[in-house]
Amino acid sequence: MLTISQLAAYAGVTVRAVRHYHNIGLLPEPERDRSGYRTYNAAAVVRLIRIHTLTDAGVPLARVQELLDAGPEEFADGVQEIDKELRAEIRRLQGTRKRLARLAAGEHLALPRSVVDYLDRVRGLGVEEQYIEMERDAWIMVAAQVPHLIDAVIAQKHEQLDDPDIVKLYGLLRGALIRSADDPRVVEIADILERLMIRAAEAGELGAEVFDDRFADLLDSTMVESSPGAERVVAILEERGWRGWTRIERVPADRLNARTGSTEKHAAAVPPSPNCPCRQTIE
Repeated sequence: MLTISQLAAYAGVTVRAVRHYHNIGLLPEPERDRSGYRTYNAAAVVRLIRIHTLTDAGVPLARVQELLDAGPEEFADGVQEIDKELRAEIRRLQGTRKRLARLAAGEHLALPRSVVDYLDRVRGLGVEEQYIEMERDAWIMVAAQVPHLIDAVIAQKHEQLDDPDIVKLYGLLRGALIRSADDPRVVEIADILERLMIRAAEAGELGAEVFDDRFADLLDSTMVESSPGAERVVAILEERGWRGWTRIERVPADRLNARTGSTEKHAAAVPPSPNCPCRQTIE
């Protein structure tokens, strides 16, 4: 007869593991002898070795009991099922490792490759990093909402970067960002944005609604609250008959001065980047 330490040594496990298997019911706990010690026989050694073999092979403890008590066919089926589950877990962990490997490059963490490439191209125009970070955060939110559309949206954004007005717009953001509502560049930015909005409306490029009202308002408020300069741009555009940023609305002329608080959409609501020519954030 064996003591618990001897049993553990024969099976290649620790005494602590043996006690754990007792607690969860995998290994029956023998009665104590007259001296108050628990003693184990050969059957306990064999069962403990089988338990250790299964757990060492990666079988979850919750599944060990059913395999110990299974017949040959049930055992084979059980092993195949566990193998299938483990392969799925391996794929999941491999995906996690890939995401972790991208942590050092912050933009890759929550953005698809297409958006990262676009932001790199904007950097190439000389736009300072503070603005890039603000646009990146907006794209993170957009990509999470419409992952199935993001690559098409970015393809259109690349086309827009060939537009001289877009290049000029980014040029106004090069170097020091606009921190004052009185900066003359605010009006120039509003002029460019209005030209782009008019061209988009005339070409019928304003698309269908993509975001719900709450998310559209979130994107709008993020841009407007970024600085007095951004707020002033929006105010100028509204004075000229344009409302919204994520969803562009053309305020009808007969209501422009009435300020009734309600407007009729002259064009369909649009997502921030595919049809709104350039969702700029000005600080």
